[in-house]
Amino acid sequence: MRLLLLGGNGQVGRELRRSLAPLGQLVVATRDGVGADAAADFDVPGSLPALVERVAADVVVNAAAYTAVDRAESDPEAAFRTNAESPAALAHACAARGALLVHYSTDYVFDGTSTRPYREDDPTAPLGVYGTSKLAGEEAIRASGARHAILRTAWVYAAHGHNFLRTMLRLAAERDELRVVADQVGAPTPAGWIADATAMMLRQGIDASGTWHLVADGATSWHGFASAIMQDAVASGRLPRAPRVVPIATADYPTPARRPAYSVLDTTRLRQGFGIVPPEWREGLRTTLRELPTA
Repeated sequence: MRLLLLGGNGQVGRELRRSLAPLGQLVVATRDGVGADAAADFDVPGSLPALVERVAADVVVNAAAYTAVDRAESDPEAAFRTNAESPAALAHACAARGALLVHYSTDYVFDGTSTRPYREDDPTAPLGVYGTSKLAGEEAIRASGARHAILRTAWVYAAHGHNFLRTMLRLAAERDELRVVADQVGAPTPAGWIADATAMMLRQGIDASGTWHLVADGATSWHGFASAIMQDAVASGRLPRAPRVVPIATADYPTPARRPAYSVLDTTRLRQGFGIVPPEWREGLRTTLRELPTA
């Protein structure tokens, strides 16, 4: 099997380099091609089909995305180029050669008003440009005729890159008090597990196109996540002491983009179709903390 991984330097992409390598011949592409086998510029969607053809990919795994949620509000064209137009170009290239496209999407396609975990077929209603661009990417893939697996995930973090975990640990070493939003609820999900689950799905074989939710089990708020980070970091010796973590409302931390207040995703379809059981979010945190480089 020949696999083309796009976005190989991102949080999930870096983990996919590890998890996909045993499945076949893996070609890794990044925006500039540095530290990879090829360059893939998502600002130029029309350049991507030639890469798919050149690699002669059987499976294309797209982990590239425009994820600057707030910046997207003032630069929608860039968000749509990367999150909608580029996936559409990839999907048409995959359809032309019969390749499978694995594409990551987001909880931001929902508006956060649900009172139970969102299922794959629940109505979408994104609140901002980022979610709208990701939904447009999903719809373009479905309309392309390509074999596809759209994997929605949420609250992604890792032992590397820019993410909530690493930001909280940095601030904890600098401050005595952290003020963290307590009225947004979701499931913190490790990039390493997302990559492992993706490889498991590919190993089993994705027989029919569809959408699956790929998130850790359980739910917490950003404040709850931050508090758990502090507790576990102190317990593991990564922090000498924990700062106070003060809960605040979303209204106290205004941002250009609105966030869904509730974005827990239902993973029943993943469990039933592939036998993949997501880790409880707190266990995922402990695993990721163990992977952090020591100072």
